[in-house]
Amino acid sequence: MSDFTCTNAEPVVQVKQGKLKGYEFKDVYRFFGVPYARSRRFEQPKEPRNWEGIRNANAFGYVCPNLSNPAPSDEISVPHRFWPENEHCQNLNIFTPTLDENAKRPVMVWFHGGGFAAGSAIEQIAYDGDSLAKNDGLVVVTVNHRLNAFGFLDVSDFGGEEFKNSGNCGLADLVYSLKWVHENIKAFGGDPENVTIFGQSGGGGKVTALGQTKEAAGLYQKAIIMSGVIGMSLFGGGSPATPKEMVSCIMKNAGVETLAELQKLDYRLFIMAVNSAMDDLRKEGKSYGWAPQAGDYYVGDPMDVGFSEDVLKVPTIVGTCMADFGARDQVPNKISMTEEEQFNYVKETFGDNTAKLKELYEKAYPGKNFAFANSLDLVFTPGSDEYVREKAKGEAKTWRYIFAPIFELNGGVAPWHCSDIPFAFRNTEISPYTYALPYRERLAKEFGDAVVAFAKTGDPATAELAWPAATPEEVPTMVFDEKSETRVNFDNELLAFFQANRPPFDMGAMLRSAPEVPDDEAPGGSWAY
Repeated sequence: MSDFTCTNAEPVVQVKQGKLKGYEFKDVYRFFGVPYARSRRFEQPKEPRNWEGIRNANAFGYVCPNLSNPAPSDEISVPHRFWPENEHCQNLNIFTPTLDENAKRPVMVWFHGGGFAAGSAIEQIAYDGDSLAKNDGLVVVTVNHRLNAFGFLDVSDFGGEEFKNSGNCGLADLVYSLKWVHENIKAFGGDPENVTIFGQSGGGGKVTALGQTKEAAGLYQKAIIMSGVIGMSLFGGGSPATPKEMVSCIMKNAGVETLAELQKLDYRLFIMAVNSAMDDLRKEGKSYGWAPQAGDYYVGDPMDVGFSEDVLKVPTIVGTCMADFGARDQVPNKISMTEEEQFNYVKETFGDNTAKLKELYEKAYPGKNFAFANSLDLVFTPGSDEYVREKAKGEAKTWRYIFAPIFELNGGVAPWHCSDIPFAFRNTEISPYTYALPYRERLAKEFGDAVVAFAKTGDPATAELAWPAATPEEVPTMVFDEKSETRVNFDNELLAFFQANRPPFDMGAMLRSAPEVPDDEAPGGSWAY
């Protein structure tokens, strides 16, 4: 291949709906904005229309609209980019090293973070699949789909049978994306029988949800969940409103009386009506969240209803970051603190419990600066451990990891939510903060090698790192750190003690924090994904 190819005749690929033209750049073929489904608002996806001639796939497709406009606050720890929004966002992007239909390369399908409410397939620069395609021979697919009220508003009380599963439109989109991959990825050099789905934060939640969705069974063979198992309520606050209450309030604020009118409402006016309805419900002490609706289509969270028989047959990796959603204090120069200063700093929070906490912390993280004990995560980590133990009861193997390096950034920062994403994508070279690790290259290789090994063989162990699978009794956790190694049941006592003795902190306030801006700019919250 040349460094760049993009002509009228190549690279062109035939898919079920017609011909697609992408481009090749430095040994990677790229096809962007490829439609995998279409639908009307609140309705289930269906196959995209066929087209005549050659369709241009050189531009990313629309991303799903956000309901609010968060104030950008940190492009160092989570570098972002933004793209035009439209509710017709059922498209995907493909990165592949070959267009040989007989290549049978492993396929990795990425579901982005942002809960079920926000984010996109391109929002973080680390989502690019170039490196995995070029350096490891994988075919990488990143998926956009309907989110928030466009994907998870249950309007079944106001419509007929076609709206029965309206509360799961966004999840149904993901199923359709996997169906499209299954039918078409061979044309991009991929093996439809060797598909790994992976995602972080809300994307990890999507991986779990697909495992509880019968229609997704058989469309993928392996799964990776990165900081996607939530073991506690993030925000609390009020009793949930029913879907009927929510839709009624939206209709009132939109000035419409029928579901048909609401379907036709300009999407920007629809967003305004949704936000006004959420404000009205808050005033009544009620809340409404965007997530899959349990029922016949999606059977429910496995920690509530048990794992489906299908997902128990799927090898799975479950991981978290040491300080995922831990308290974000801004004390500078932690890495230069003396041991006495570290102890006194933690004592400000834990008082008389500090000595016991230090004992358990040093047992779990020998040699690690005690000042970072304040930052331990309790949102994803405890639930992930329980998830792994339950999933390990199935016939397929399950592995757990925790990402724990201390970045020499602003005087020392424990690994935050999203900080492991560039390591999974082999994208540390384009993620500046990773250079704040003296052992960046070694850790990037270890983490990336494990992900690639899993995608290729279904086992993350490598020649450099042994990584045993979990059992219901023992969880050998791969601690990716200055010295990466597995430790069995290593943080159970620490997290239990930490949870029992840490003063409560307002997670919602942390996420709503934003830099000062003029009042008339009306900021939302800071990016958390």
